[in-house]
Amino acid sequence: MIHLPRSLKLMALTLVMASGLGHLQAHAQSYPNRPVKIVVPFAAGGPADNYARFMAQRLTDELKQPFVIDNKPGAGSIIGTDFAAKSPADGYTLLMMSNTQTVNESLIPKKPFALMKDFVGIAPVNYSNLLLVVHPSVPVKNVSELVALAKSKPGKLNFASSGNGTPYHMAGELFKYMAGIDMTHVPYKGSSGARTDIVGGQVDVMFDAETTMAEFARNGQVRMLGATGLARSANLPDVPTVAETVPKYEATIWLGFMAPKGTPADIVTKLNAEMRKIVNNPEVKTAWAKQGAVPLSMTVAEFEQYLNADIAKWANIVKVSGMKAD
Repeated sequence: MIHLPRSLKLMALTLVMASGLGHLQAHAQSYPNRPVKIVVPFAAGGPADNYARFMAQRLTDELKQPFVIDNKPGAGSIIGTDFAAKSPADGYTLLMMSNTQTVNESLIPKKPFALMKDFVGIAPVNYSNLLLVVHPSVPVKNVSELVALAKSKPGKLNFASSGNGTPYHMAGELFKYMAGIDMTHVPYKGSSGARTDIVGGQVDVMFDAETTMAEFARNGQVRMLGATGLARSANLPDVPTVAETVPKYEATIWLGFMAPKGTPADIVTKLNAEMRKIVNNPEVKTAWAKQGAVPLSMTVAEFEQYLNADIAKWANIVKVSGMKAD
């Protein structure tokens, strides 16, 4: 056995480490060198699809390779998410996801993947407020009066949603839990039927997207009681947050990107930096504000914490409500 002097051993170790670092840097610098697929597990035309296409175009412009959308809707996002989970972990398949997936972790435990085991978070994109509205026949003018009415008539008031486990449903269940009230959930197969019935007075209460429901409120078809973010909406500054009455209440729709577990860390870091650059662009912030969307900017580590916290938050609501998937 040949014994090298300590100085030569240190030099050799340094060269090995430098070689490895150089390989990682070269890996990140060469990515992407072919088209990148963004799997959107929701139907075309919805918020996730629209913002995925927006981000895809900006990433294409910045990274000089096509970022292409692949819509795979179905089974409450399970089909597309499972497809992405089983894709090669090479940075060329990304997943556009939302809090639908964090809810599904507890709502649908027997699914073919686990979010934090089979994916790595890249970056969030934005969040949008929901609005808590009532039909004008409901005799309340604010959140406090709604809570009082619901407490005086347990289970008598009903609230519509676009289906079990959707953000609109979860917003209602969280409100019930945090306000200490009981309302009856009326699930619909999509938002359009629920909106038709809240406007028609067949249901009393609904949580729905600000961008959609604000117009009904301006027309006097529903009454806005509160916005579901922690801060008031820039578009509706006179509408209080639900949290002003029910402390710490928050139930937004947020979007983000993940990749199959095992995707090289340098690629994840590079994508995170590019996505943060996009969402922090002043022109993007202004355009999104008009749509009721607020940019989210986090490091990879911060996004992982955010994901774990969101999973835990909704797991508690699924447990206390006793809800089951359709």
